[in-house]
Amino acid sequence: MSADAALAAATQEKLAVALPTLYIDEKTGSDDTGKGTETAPFATAVAAYLSVVPTAAATDKDPLSVVNVLTRKQEGDEPATWAELSGAARKKLAKGVDAQRKKAAKLAADGERLERERAENEARQAKLRAEAAEVVLVEDASKPEAKSLKLYQLPEQVGERVRLQGWVHRLRQQKTNFFVILRDGSGPLAQLVLSGDCIRTLDALDLTVESTIEVTGLVTKVKEGQSAPQGLEIVVDWWKIIGRAPAGEDAFEGRIHPDMDFSMRADLRHLELRGETATAVMRFRALLLRQFREWFYQNRTTEVTPPCMVQTSVEGGSTLFSFDYYGSPAYLTQSSQLYLETVLPSLGDVYCIQESFRAEKSLTRRHLSEYTHLEAELVFIKFKDLLDHLENLICDVVETLMADPIASEIVKQLNPEFVAPTRPFMRLDYRDAIKYLNEHGITKEDGTDHVVGDDIAEAAERKMTDQINRPIMLINFPKSLKSFYMKAIPGDEEFTESVDVLVPGVGEVVGGSMRISDFDELMAGYKREGIPHEPYYWFTDQRKYGTTEHGGYGLGVERLLAWFLGRYTVRECSLVYAKTRRVLRHHLLTAISVA
Repeated sequence: MSADAALAAATQEKLAVALPTLYIDEKTGSDDTGKGTETAPFATAVAAYLSVVPTAAATDKDPLSVVNVLTRKQEGDEPATWAELSGAARKKLAKGVDAQRKKAAKLAADGERLERERAENEARQAKLRAEAAEVVLVEDASKPEAKSLKLYQLPEQVGERVRLQGWVHRLRQQKTNFFVILRDGSGPLAQLVLSGDCIRTLDALDLTVESTIEVTGLVTKVKEGQSAPQGLEIVVDWWKIIGRAPAGEDAFEGRIHPDMDFSMRADLRHLELRGETATAVMRFRALLLRQFREWFYQNRTTEVTPPCMVQTSVEGGSTLFSFDYYGSPAYLTQSSQLYLETVLPSLGDVYCIQESFRAEKSLTRRHLSEYTHLEAELVFIKFKDLLDHLENLICDVVETLMADPIASEIVKQLNPEFVAPTRPFMRLDYRDAIKYLNEHGITKEDGTDHVVGDDIAEAAERKMTDQINRPIMLINFPKSLKSFYMKAIPGDEEFTESVDVLVPGVGEVVGGSMRISDFDELMAGYKREGIPHEPYYWFTDQRKYGTTEHGGYGLGVERLLAWFLGRYTVRECSLVYAKTRRVLRHHLLTAISVA
């Protein structure tokens, strides 16, 4: 029988059975949204067939024995008509349906295989857990009593039995041994070795990274040629899980990774802080602050703790966080300078280390809305004394930390190319800096040259500092760029005895100046800046009840850390990133407002 005859016979058979009729249009139809009607046709015959016969029920029979498919045809300018499928189209339909049928069969077979494997795995796990449940570890009373210790104490306990608690920092499971790197926050890590019944318990099956465990075991030195934290390992004879961390999708390893978006890292900062880099930064931060306090103590400078909630500004109202304080406006402090000045007559040189707040929406490498501010005020000094003080402070603290075995190891780990600054620092007049920028092609953002009176932008300032590649004391800024309390240079009244300390890779880390000591000059400063003097009566009184030359500065701890440890952004040097801090600050201000 010819192909045409077969087509005619099939057509007659379908008409006799009254099969459902579906329409396709390869040009305008859609297999996704089509319904098989003349107004909403499918795009392919296969989709038309599968709308009547589910894939799982598809057979190798002629598809047109169960559905009548009509396709749109048009020749030239003639109106389009609906016609039976051609022989070639019928073969294409049969092949398409056969492919779908085989795909469905494969999926079904795979599904059965996966289900079988799942059931076998569940049975295997159930058997393992049943066997593990029978293994119960009991501390051996015949062994010496284990001493409860922190990990940093282990080097002194070689040959002794100890009891440790901590978090599973890393985990390597082998057939006969588990190697656990333990962390307890005291500093160094420790390697644990579990074997025998210790790896046959339910806890061994459930052990995950960041689980909290308690162990007892013997402290031994690692064999020659092997390595482990502190050169030691603890051969465990008893242990248990105190707090199990999740496995699977919620496992710690899958939640934090280096290439994660910064905003996501901010939300997971509480977990990121467990990482070795973040831990090292926080530990070094503590050492730095301790050394600052020690330096000030040795130099008879008294620490004070000014308030964080204030009713006056220091740097201007545009960067103040405001809130309602029992019906009166108040602010989170931008600086403790004014309060420090009030105790100069009673305590002499003073300093503080506490948080300052700047309401600047500056998502840059070196800005935080809340940062740790080291501020000091010094009495009976001249401008040169202030510069020498800053140079000595930074150099002495750096030298001490680089001589400290823990601090220096962190610097070596995080910023191996760090070079300690040498004295004296370069002292660069603001006007000479303008010349440098122009001579070296460092332009303003609009591409024009700098002129005296410009507030040098952060990018230009940092580029200049990176080129010079050493700490710079940029001094003698124009009065128009600085705060109302900064002292003018005698004989050069349009410029101030002011200083910014700049370091490579970061830019400004310290800002300071001599303070106006003359009553009339300070009143003129209020007027020049349009600041009402009445709220500052307590600050002005320092010039009224005995006055003298004095000066001070503010140092950004996170910026100094970023320089020291080679961090790209100051956020890495802060306990909590800015995104999360906004949430915390909202709760703080809400609580204050409600109170």
